[in-house]
Formats: sequence, structure tokens, C-alpha cells
Amino acid sequence: MLELDNIKNELNTYRDKIKEVYESLDIANKKKKLDELNMVMQESNFWNDVNKANSITKEVKDIKSSIDSYENLYLSFNDINSLIEMYNGETEDKEIIGEIKTLYKKFVGDIEETLTTLLLSGEYDDLDAIIKLNAGSGGTESCDFCQMLYRMYTRYTAKHNYEVIVNDYLDGDEAGIKSVEFIVKGKNAYGYLKSEMGVHRLVRISPFNAQGKRQTSFVSCDVMPDIKTDINIFIKPEDIKMEAYRASGAGGQHINKTSSAVRLTHIPTGIVVACQEERSQIQNRERAMQMLKSKLFFIKEKENKSKLSDIRGEVKENAFGSQIRSYVLHPYRMVKDLRTGEETGNTDAVLDGEIEIFVNSYLKWLQLGCPDRKINLQD
Repeated sequence: MLELDNIKNELNTYRDKIKEVYESLDIANKKKKLDELNMVMQESNFWNDVNKANSITKEVKDIKSSIDSYENLYLSFNDINSLIEMYNGETEDKEIIGEIKTLYKKFVGDIEETLTTLLLSGEYDDLDAIIKLNAGSGGTESCDFCQMLYRMYTRYTAKHNYEVIVNDYLDGDEAGIKSVEFIVKGKNAYGYLKSEMGVHRLVRISPFNAQGKRQTSFVSCDVMPDIKTDINIFIKPEDIKMEAYRASGAGGQHINKTSSAVRLTHIPTGIVVACQEERSQIQNRERAMQMLKSKLFFIKEKENKSKLSDIRGEVKENAFGSQIRSYVLHPYRMVKDLRTGEETGNTDAVLDGEIEIFVNSYLKWLQLGCPDRKINLQD
């Protein structure tokens, strides 16, 4: 049957990609390493050194995850081929054909996701991400756009089973959000979400404009890795400004009635961090200080100051000419990434958290060395 023949032909184009996954994940050596570690774990004195044992256990878990990823792809590929061979030309059973199409769609999604994960080779890519959104030029319209982006990212994280913890949240004067800082917890969270760093632009007919005019607004997105290991950075006490406030959530709903949340400002750099996830002010201050050290450490590693804008999205002016992505809802509908050239007309899906096409194209763009593109920033 023609439909199944087409699926089989498309499926066969993935043979080389399965081989690429096998080689990139170094499956042969990983299996040898797994056997060696399993022998070590069976030794009677394995748990005498708890830290070493935990490290080996984690390594075993990571190796098994890589092997399982490859083997699941390989088995799916063969299962779909077997089903097609079994039923092609012998049945018109729509249920069976539908099952094959469903399995094929899942296989394509899984292998593309695996190939994207292989692009995550940065030192901090596997860490949690700290994201801060700031409404920029555009007043209430920008605050509303800030809330739209916050919703977009929380929808994206929910689809990927990431956890979101809000550190700081400031409502807009009339609507939306002036700023919000949150941690995205999950494997490779920073690796994926670093693609969102920079200024985002929205063009639409503003619901806050009585004259129904088209309006442009901006929101900056700062993304940093959450480095939790001990960082040897000395910060002078006089360089820190601390504010305590009541922890709150979206819409200003108070999580508690005491000023347990903490906001720290590093005066020399202007970096601001906040934490409200812990129960006490002392715990929140310690966590905020760790986050501040992480930011300072990450920036310090980039010794060339000209690269600072690559690390901190808010360094760019939050206005025309500095955006990385445009969301146009009027007079046409399109979302376009101005670095990679990736675009889509399905704006509703993007604002509902389906940003994978931009994340994936950005990672591929990085792998190619960030090639220059002739892009009109006013598109």
C-alpha cells in the first residue's frame, strides 16, 4: 500500500542517524564501562566511601540512560519496519495503519530529540537554569508581553517535566509583570534555555490602546546556569545591599505573611538576585548568596569583557535594534529568530510553549560557529 511504502522510505532515511547516535554516544565503550562499574558496585566495601559510591552510582545511571536511548531508537526502528513488512499489501485495516503512523511519528520525535541533546556539549549545559524576565520599552504593553513570555516558558518547562521555582515576582502597575526571576530545575535545562537569552519583541494591536493602534514592546530575558558547587569567590559585605520582603506568587498572592524572601544587589556590578523558595530568611539569604556567586563566577570566567553580552541578556538595550526574536501578531502572524533565521506562522503554538524549533535551530547554529546571516532587525 502506497501510504505504508512512503513511511518505509522515510524511515530508511534515518538509518544513518541511528548510526550517528550510536557513534556519538560511544555505545560500545559505554557498555564496557558499565560492566566494569557493575563489578565495582558488587564489591563488599563499595559503600565504605559514601561520596565515591554516590559518584559511581550516578555515573552508572547516566551510562544506562545513554544506552537505553540508543537501544529504544534501534528497537523502534526495527519494530516499525517489521509491522510494515507484515501488513503492507495484505490489509486495509485502518487501525493497524494508524498504529504504524503513530509509532513512526513518535520515533521521529525521539530521534530528533536525541540528536538535539547531542549538541549540548557546553560545560554548564546539564545544569538548572536561572531565568529573569524584565519588561522594557512599551509600558503596560511590555508588562503584558512579559507575562506572555513567562507563561510561554512555564508551558515549555511543564511539557519537558521540568520544575519551576519562582525567586522574585513584581506585578505591573496596571497589568502583567514588570519582572520575574525563576529557576528551571531539570537535566539540561540551561543547555536548552540558553537559546532564549536576549531581547524579545512583540508587535500587535494593543488591548491597552483605546485607539486600536499597532504597538511594539520589548522584554529582556537573562539566562544563567545555576552553579551549586562551592565557589571560591570573596564578596565584600559592604558591596551587598539586602532587602527582605514577603514571598509572593503570580497575581500578588502571598505565600506567607512574614518577610522571609530576600533580594541581594551586588553594588559594583548591579547584579540582582532574589530567593523565596526556602522557609526562613536566613536560608533564603544563603541561597541568594550562592546564586550571586554563581553569576559572578560565570561572568568572571568570560575574561574578555566583550563577551559579557553573550552571558547576560539584560546587558543589551531593551529596545529597537537589539532583539533576538520577533513575535508579530499584526498585520501578519509570524515568530522569527533573528540569529538563526528560523521562523513559523504558528504564533499561538509558540506562545503556548512550543519553542523547540527555535531551541533546536539555535543549538545547530552554535555548532556551526554562529554563521552571520543578513537579517533585517525590523522584520
